Amino acid sequence: MPAFALTQNTRTTVRWYVVVALLAILVSARSPLVLAQTVRVYVSSDSGDRFASKAPLQFQRKTDGQSPAFQIDATVRYQTIVGFGASFLEAGLICINSLDPTAQEEVLQALFDPEKGAGFSAMKTVIAGTDFMSAGPWYSYDDTPGDVEMKRFSIQRDLEPNGLITYIKRARKHGQFVLQAPMDYPPDWMLIDVEKKQDVDPKYFDALARYYLLYLKEYQKNGVFIDYLSLFNEPGIYTKIPYTKIRDLIKNHVGPLLEREGIKTRIQLSEAETRERANRNYPTILDDPQARRYVAALPYHGYDLKNFDRIKNLHERYPDLPLWMTEICHAYQAGTRRTMTLPNTDFNDGDLWGNQIVSDLESYASAWIYWNMILDEKGGPWLVSPIHGNPDPNIQHPVVIINRQTKQVTYTGLYYYLAHFARFVRPGSMRIKSTGSQTAVRCIAFERPDGNVVAQLINSGRESASTRLVYAGRQLDLTLPAISITTCIWRAKEGSE
Repeated sequence: MPAFALTQNTRTTVRWYVVVALLAILVSARSPLVLAQTVRVYVSSDSGDRFASKAPLQFQRKTDGQSPAFQIDATVRYQTIVGFGASFLEAGLICINSLDPTAQEEVLQALFDPEKGAGFSAMKTVIAGTDFMSAGPWYSYDDTPGDVEMKRFSIQRDLEPNGLITYIKRARKHGQFVLQAPMDYPPDWMLIDVEKKQDVDPKYFDALARYYLLYLKEYQKNGVFIDYLSLFNEPGIYTKIPYTKIRDLIKNHVGPLLEREGIKTRIQLSEAETRERANRNYPTILDDPQARRYVAALPYHGYDLKNFDRIKNLHERYPDLPLWMTEICHAYQAGTRRTMTLPNTDFNDGDLWGNQIVSDLESYASAWIYWNMILDEKGGPWLVSPIHGNPDPNIQHPVVIINRQTKQVTYTGLYYYLAHFARFVRPGSMRIKSTGSQTAVRCIAFERPDGNVVAQLINSGRESASTRLVYAGRQLDLTLPAISITTCIWRAKEGSE
């Protein structure tokens, strides 16, 4: 018998080995351990990187090395991400319109294009007058005293060359985003004592509900759908309306009216100026079942720059309601130290905002929206209306600075940190579990709808830092530049890119 001839038993044994080997190959091919090997890396840093695409890295077999590690577990999921962005205000479009036409579109592309720019995906607009609605004097959509039927209601100013509808439509040529809209003040004639008390007179609750309704209808008639209506911006700071009255306005007037009219816009509760005040005041509305049924999301502002545990507390108490951080900025009027020059062109200022974003997301925020998207070299132009809480001067810091004299456009450190999240953590992504700690380094992770995992790593230190990600039993070794944000993306599901 030739040496290569096999007995029947030997042939059967070989067949089993072949089957087992093929099964092992098939399982390996479908395993995230293999699919997660190649990692795309993008870096923005104080040393000059700006969305820099670095050489791809490889996950390796996990070892018992001593370097710090962050563990990422895609089987544990938290909130769904709505998006990241900033605010549409007349001041921003005034600055854009100071540029030549080509430069104007380049700025809009840098903000809204999801492939060539930041890809902002969640945006704030405003209902009439506020501090950077700078194309004219203070206004509402109906300044005719006693016009409870809203016969003189008009959004004409928002259709002008520097108006909000114009701005939003121009932005939408470059990318898509959801819109939420709060209001500083209703028409002054609806207020009790416009000079001092500035509360809404309950006899005008029905009129105010019609005011909101017409705003939504007129915007949609002109091609802009408002996804979320937020009744009041910082109640108690601007309109001095207590939360008990907001509760009654929602459940007895605005909610029922929008429901009867078949309006698809969803209601956000209102926007407390700090996380602490949101946690303290929102239960007044949410613990009333009739009011709560109309509330779809909980926006809040981050001007305390801390108290993230208060937001986590709101999530634990009302887990069905998404949380949105919808306003924060550098502004002397908001408590920014006056030793800081505004607007701020230092890249390392972005580190503050990157850490704020991570802390809010770890506290279950689904959206993160900065205040002024674009201002000029003076931190303006701003509207002046002291009676409405808008002083002169009101210097603030934007995402993008446009020098209206020299035409220079500056993308701030804030822009790059915010853009790393907006571009790479797309709407519908879910935050996943990330554990571990390292001095000056933070890590937060997401799984996107396309099946990719995204890890955002922030190094706040003045020196580069070596770190390690552990995912599905393998590890990735990284060096993070000083003062930087690093985005890592890898395939987690078969068929993803």
